Parts: sequence; C-alpha cells; structure tokens
Amino acid sequence: MNEKELRMKELIRILNEASDAYYNGKNERMSDYEWDALFDELKALEEETGIILDDSPTNNVSSDNVAGSKEEHEYSALSLAKTKKTDDLVKWSEGKPIWISWKLDGLTLVVTYDNGRLNKIVTRGDGHIGTNITHLSDGISGIPKKIEDKGHVVLRGEAIISYDDFEEFCMTSDEDYANPRNLASGSLSLKDVEELKKRKLTFIPFSLVHTDNELSTFTSQMEYLVRQGFNPVEREYIDNPTKENIEEKIDLFTKKVTDKINPYPVDGLVICYDDALYAKTGSITGHHATKAGYAFKWADEAATSHLDHIEWSCAASTITPVAIFEPVELEGTTVKRASLCNISECERLDIGDKGSEISVIKANKIIPKVIKVFKKEGELLIPDTCPVCGSPTRISISEQSETKTLKCTNPDCAAKKLNRFSRFVSKAGCNIEGLSKQTISKFVSKGWIHNVADIYRINQHLNEIKEMDGFGDKSAENIDKAIEKARDVSESRLVYALNIPLVAQDVAKKLLAAYSFDELMEISLREEDLNYFAHIDGIGPEKSSAFMSWFKDENNTDIVRDLLNEINVSRSVSVNNSSRMEGMTFVVTGDVYQYKNRNELKAYIESQGGKVTGSVSKSTNYLINNDINSVSGKNQKAKELNIPIISEQDFIDMFVSDDNLS
Repeated sequence: MNEKELRMKELIRILNEASDAYYNGKNERMSDYEWDALFDELKALEEETGIILDDSPTNNVSSDNVAGSKEEHEYSALSLAKTKKTDDLVKWSEGKPIWISWKLDGLTLVVTYDNGRLNKIVTRGDGHIGTNITHLSDGISGIPKKIEDKGHVVLRGEAIISYDDFEEFCMTSDEDYANPRNLASGSLSLKDVEELKKRKLTFIPFSLVHTDNELSTFTSQMEYLVRQGFNPVEREYIDNPTKENIEEKIDLFTKKVTDKINPYPVDGLVICYDDALYAKTGSITGHHATKAGYAFKWADEAATSHLDHIEWSCAASTITPVAIFEPVELEGTTVKRASLCNISECERLDIGDKGSEISVIKANKIIPKVIKVFKKEGELLIPDTCPVCGSPTRISISEQSETKTLKCTNPDCAAKKLNRFSRFVSKAGCNIEGLSKQTISKFVSKGWIHNVADIYRINQHLNEIKEMDGFGDKSAENIDKAIEKARDVSESRLVYALNIPLVAQDVAKKLLAAYSFDELMEISLREEDLNYFAHIDGIGPEKSSAFMSWFKDENNTDIVRDLLNEINVSRSVSVNNSSRMEGMTFVVTGDVYQYKNRNELKAYIESQGGKVTGSVSKSTNYLINNDINSVSGKNQKAKELNIPIISEQDFIDMFVSDDNLS
C-alpha cells in the first residue's frame, strides 16, 4: 500500500470516528471546519488515485445509534452532494426553477401515515435502515397524529432543538451536550416520553417522499404539507437561477443567521428543483441521488490570534471555560472571546495559557469557535473553587455523551438560579428592559446577584459595568433607568415573576381576582390546609398546594420581604375573562417564551372558551407566532386569508393581561 493509500485509510478512520461522535450525541472529536477540510483532502486523494475504499465517508451515509428496533426504509434516504461554491449551484440548476431552504442541523426522521393516521416514525440511520421511534411521537412537536389524506403518505424532516431551548435545557440539567444537534440525537434514545418533552424537539418537514396524489412540483408538495397541518422548512423560490439571484437568496438566509433571526441551528442550505418529476430522473452515485438536491455550506473565515487568558463563566450548574484572545476581524465583526464549551473540548484542542497561538472562526457565520492551537504556551489551570460562590468544584463525566464538565458543588449557588432571574426581569414579569439572560449571567458571575432583590441593587455597580466588555457609559445609564422604572410593579407581574411552580400568568390573575398579594402571602403563611385556594375557579388542589408550599419555605419568604423593600406593588384590576375567547379559534405555531410550552398556552385558551386547531383555515380568528414575519406555510396561509398574525405578547396583552399588566 503506497503513501497516498495509507493517508486515505488514516483520514477514513479519523472521519468515521468523528462522525460516530457527531451523530450519536457523544463528545465531539473535531469542529465542522476541521471535518470539512479532512473530507475535502480525502475526496481529492480519491479522485487522484481512482480508489474509493469501502468504508470511505465519501461513499457512505453516516448512521445513528439510536436504541430500538431496526427497520428498512421503504424509500432510501440518500445524502446530498455538498459544495461551498455558488458556481456549482448555478451549474447544477441547469436554469430550471429551484427552491432554496435551510439545511437544518438536527436528526432526520422519516414519518409515515396510512388511512389518515400516523403509522410510524423511523430515524434515517444509514439511509437504508433506521430505528423505529414511533413510541416517542407524543414527545416531538410538529407531528400530527391525524391528517386529512387517507392514503399512503411518507415524508422526511428534521427533529431539531432551538438555540433557546438548548440553552434552557443545559441550565436546568446535569447532562452535558456540546450543541443542540447532539442533544437532539441523544434524546431519541430516551424511553420516557415525558422526559423527552422537556427537550422540546420540533419536527420540521423538508421533503414529501410519497403520496398517492400526483404532486409534480416541490411547490405543490409543500402546499400539500401545510394543508395536512405541518410546518415545512422555510424556503425561497427562484424562477430563473443565475449566479446573481442565487447569491442574493443565500445572502438573505445568511443575514438571518448572522442577525440571529433564525431560531434553529443550521449547517448550510439546500437547493432542489421545483420540478419534482425531473428530480427523480437522476442517477445514484455512491449514496448520492444526483438530482434530488444539492447542499451548500458556508466557507468559514479563519483568523489567527493569541490567547490572553481563560475565563471560567458559571451558568446553571456548569462552569464553562471561555477563551479571551487578541481581537480579530471575522465576518465583518470584531471577535475577542469564544466559548470552549467544556473540559473535554479544552483537552481535544490541547489549549494552554496566555500567549498560545490559536485559530478562530465564526462557525456557520454566527458562533465564535477556537478550532486549532498552533503553538501552546503553559498549561490550562482548572479552578478548584466556583467563581460565583467560592464553593469547591468537581469534574463530572456524562454517561451519555462522555463529556467532561466542571460543576459547582453548592446547590444554592446563585448561578443555578439564572432561569429564575431571567423570568423575573422578563416582559411578562417585572419588565426590566435591557437585562437579557446573558447580561444577568455576567452579573451573577461577578457575584452581584444572589437573589431577585439584588437585581434592583445592580446600580451600586454602575462604574464597574461601564468598564465591562460590551457595555459602557450609555449601557450603564440605560440599565439604571430601566431598574428605576421597574420599581413600580403590579401584583400580576410580581406573582408571575416570582417563578412559583405551576403559577403562570393566568393562574396569577385568578388568584389576584380573589385576594390581594398581601392577603395571598399572609394566608399562605397562616393556614395549614394547602388546599385553601382550591375553591377558586381554575386553581384546584395542585396549584393551591404549590403556591402555599412555596411561601411556607422560609428562604422564599425572606427573599420576598427583601424584595418588597426595593419595589412598590400596585393592586391589579380584577377582570373576569372566563369567556373572553368564547367562540374564537386559534392556531399556535413556533416557539413560545412566556408560557412553559404550547400545550400550556393551548390549555389556557381552552379554559377561556377558545378553540385551538393545528392548521390555518377560514374559521381561524388568530395565528399566534412569535416570528410574525416568517415565510412559513402557516404565516403564508394566514396572509392569504387575511387572518391576523399576533405574537405571544400580543395575545397576552389582548386576552390575558389585566390593564396590560401595567
């Protein structure tokens, strides 16, 4: 075996091991940037030698190791050829009408219906054999149990987790995953549907594989999926593809990534022919269908810098290493910090200390990432105490992903309350503008916030805030003004902001329609019967018990008393909204932020006399979508029928809030 063949075997081993980690929720072996570079090297060697070895990733579809019974696909799920050059897309399109859509970074599922009912859900696997996960259907949103079509229907889509939901999961879980894609993959091996629901997986269809109806265009196929109650992938149409208009559409998608408008992780774009019949005429090369579609990946821009130091940032239970380095220009922005994710990633990179020479990119145009250490200086020092509370730390190894992370051992560490602090300052809570979760996290790491009352004392640190990265005089001034403005709080906002279990906005409103906040607190402390408030319409024993138990915890009452020294609480106006939505029909799509999930929002609508359906029709009164400007099928249908599209906050202001919760 000559030198080139030996190199090919080595590249195949490295790439296949990395793919196994990537597709099966394990600790990642390399970045996408590094994987692409090695893949391109292997492909060039294969073209040069004319040799393609059996286990080469250029000739195989990577498989998942999702636990469960294996099943052969009715229609093989082949992979797409990839490029980073728009000229390749122009050539491939042959001047025919095309669609460009997201290449979603989740786990591909094949969903089958028969006689209008969900028959099975199977993972893609190696493209020919996948794992049957039909038993998990209730844990994945976006897969209706019934559709109108009574024939045989097969579609493919991506099970995906949004960046926000991934961040929330990581902050409330002891499990460690490098990114949303790893979490999605690892989640589909769960047996407990209720546990899966906590991961908030959403199914987004991108391809209609089969229907008994003759749908000869991609346009008609996507419209069909919308009619069946699905929310297909976002897409853009090009009638006469040229280099200019393809690049124009790519720039449109790219801006949604760089401006963080797109909520889901993506690793590129996909183009396909609108002529679905023509798309089926291509040949099969290896594991690629030549006319089924073409994947486009952004060419990541890399820059060289020198490490200044490693900052250890504490959020939730994990203490995350962050590389602080000499500023570099990437994708039109100045970058000087990048998360190193965990100890395993630091070990993989062999990161050192001050002066180490590193290579940095913005992965998929958005996330700063250290991809290589050219020259290591010194050794990485792992702190043995928490930077927030000073308690001892420990290194934890995840059973599922095999990832090493640093944990704080103090269960009462302020960093572990980040989600509670975030809800407290939210628009539906005490409405302190400008305090994002990321900003609060920085203040927590500084040791300034230990409980919610401390948020109102942040102005004691204004001079220090002015000197922090990303802030300045104006930012500090705005934070000060926002805190002072938010000292006047209505009872409705306060009860919601306290993050009491089972007490969302509608529950807070019902309690406050019967009692003032002072009365609720006094009764909770005085009465022994935890079901005291169960007589209130819509409360019941469970919510009453949760509310009263929370106040009976001495730590909570101390926090509330401290908080009441910082704010002025106004009485909410009592309004009986029990029939405010009587006879109205709503459709809810996309992520929700102020309700726990869409089911909670649906339950509230139904409790007020409204109805929630899965698809937009003439009988729909409102479509609730936090991405009002989305070009999704539901939004397009609503616009066609002149149905108002409102955000979650619009809905709260119209149907929930008492005097706009002001």
